[in-house]
Amino acid sequence: MYKLLIRPILFWYDPEKVHYFTFSLIRFLSKIPGFSSLFKALYLVNDKRLETEVFGLKFPNPVGLAAGFDKNAVLYKELSNFGFGFIEIGTLTPVGQEGNPKKRLFRLKEDSAIINRMGFNNEGVQAAVERLKKNKNVLIGGNIGKNKLTPNENATQDYEICFEALFDYVDYFVVNVSSPNTPNLRELQDKKPLTELLQTLQNKNLAKPKQKPILLKIAPDLTDSQLLDIIDIVNETKIAGVIATNTTLSREDLQSENKSEMGGLSGKPLANRSTEVIRFLSEKSNKSFPIIGVGGIHSAQDAIEKLEAGASLIQLYTGFIYEGPQLVKDINKEILKAKIVK
Repeated sequence: MYKLLIRPILFWYDPEKVHYFTFSLIRFLSKIPGFSSLFKALYLVNDKRLETEVFGLKFPNPVGLAAGFDKNAVLYKELSNFGFGFIEIGTLTPVGQEGNPKKRLFRLKEDSAIINRMGFNNEGVQAAVERLKKNKNVLIGGNIGKNKLTPNENATQDYEICFEALFDYVDYFVVNVSSPNTPNLRELQDKKPLTELLQTLQNKNLAKPKQKPILLKIAPDLTDSQLLDIIDIVNETKIAGVIATNTTLSREDLQSENKSEMGGLSGKPLANRSTEVIRFLSEKSNKSFPIIGVGGIHSAQDAIEKLEAGASLIQLYTGFIYEGPQLVKDINKEILKAKIVK
């Protein structure tokens, strides 16, 4: 029904406007008695065998919603009704910011992809905290970044602010230094500044009575040498794991007319590279840390490939937009069928 009826209508309109319209519609429907239960009945696969314990957390199932979809923690409860095992909010910054000028979100229909140059548009970390105070049982990841106007030499302070503000309200953290849409942000992926940033956050973490897992989200455009550096950094700082991968700057083999738009590319064209990075990290690290696999998952088989490559959990974003919530259910059913629950 989604792909045949709903998606064609939504895809007639500007993607950013449709995003906010869809949020309003889901919120409205969820307030009608019975609709939340209906969504769960349609899409939730309730099976104990799907429970997955990773970095000390027990996930109801291994399929999550990636950061960027619910940046401001507005709809995490309602979105969890579509069968997700966890929801990652953000990217959040200390101070709210508008992001980059519109138009900044583009569908590449022929490629089943999206290009975005949103630029960490969000309402600021405190606005999200107020909403998260109402959370009862949704497992939440907090994706954090720096404000656009913060120079890289002061970036660590921005991450610390977000870390402290969110600490009591999220289950794990994601350090985002890999978005291509904030000027110079990816320079923080270099070994020295990245080690210093992660070690600072880890020191704050270790000072807490109970620690929260800290993960690093990396770009798919890193070289093998840089990926080996990532392994060294994870082992040195002893953070919990890696999310592989963010969006790509590559435009290889695209068919859509608007393929040259600036920004990060997500969707099907990213699938193979994301899986390659997962496999490389898993094999070269001797599986010494967990990996969350994200990038180009548009089918249950795509998800299985990520898990078989070494991912412990997976996340959806563009695939959820193109394929609809049935994809979440299909993946969880295929995981049970393939018997690869970790």
